Amino acid sequence: MNDTSTANAFANSWNNLPTGSVYTKEQFEDWFLPLNKKDIKGKNVLELGCGNASLLVHLADWNPTSLIGIDLGDSIITANRNMQQTGFPNYKIIKDDLVNYRAEEKADIVYSIGVLHHLKDPFSGFQSVIENTKPGGNFHCWVYAKEGNLIIRLFVDPIRIIASKLPWWLNKYFIATPLAALYFLYAHLIVSLKLSFLPLFEYSKWITKRNFMFFRHVAFDQLVTPQTVYINKTTLENWLKSSDKIDSSSTYVIFRNGNSWKFGGKLY
Repeated sequence: MNDTSTANAFANSWNNLPTGSVYTKEQFEDWFLPLNKKDIKGKNVLELGCGNASLLVHLADWNPTSLIGIDLGDSIITANRNMQQTGFPNYKIIKDDLVNYRAEEKADIVYSIGVLHHLKDPFSGFQSVIENTKPGGNFHCWVYAKEGNLIIRLFVDPIRIIASKLPWWLNKYFIATPLAALYFLYAHLIVSLKLSFLPLFEYSKWITKRNFMFFRHVAFDQLVTPQTVYINKTTLENWLKSSDKIDSSSTYVIFRNGNSWKFGGKLY
């Protein structure tokens, strides 16, 4: 069992974006918290599921010793191009299945952001994160939450099941674009009127800092994948207890923007 179809779907998303990172520096830093520049400086860092290297591009500014990005799809073409433009010398982009990938030398920092919830077996992806982290190293992940995503699960996910089977351009321009337009209007309305009781209010506060093109990127990202799993807090807590390599005193599970989880820790 591998995730080739998912990787190919996301390659259609990542390879049809402008050059560089799709994320702002502020978004990048928010995704990585509680890790920051001092945790990365001088470290060997591995990303499992790097897409077009949108996160690695920012990470290069934090002065790591080395960066490795793993992705199963042809997004590695764009990832290499984006990393070349950073001028960061010591990086590798490798085409491989993140679930099965095992580094020749384990990394000081291993992270997987926005990827595990699209795998056929998310827990196997998490196990790969742990297996590629060196003793004493840090791991960090971000996933869609089951909590706070009821509307998405009830209304968007059924559309995704159909849309993900269509040609990428039809999905992007005729399904993702109008849906993004509706949410763009909704998000700006509830944020401007401070209607905090309405669904996705916290997430809307975050995303309304960006323009419509980013809204569409997120919508297309949601609709292009063949599978999405929304993961609850209890599941993540069990994952963090699943390996005796994990230092239980170092673990964290942080609710982000009312609809996702950041979680991670340190290995013994």
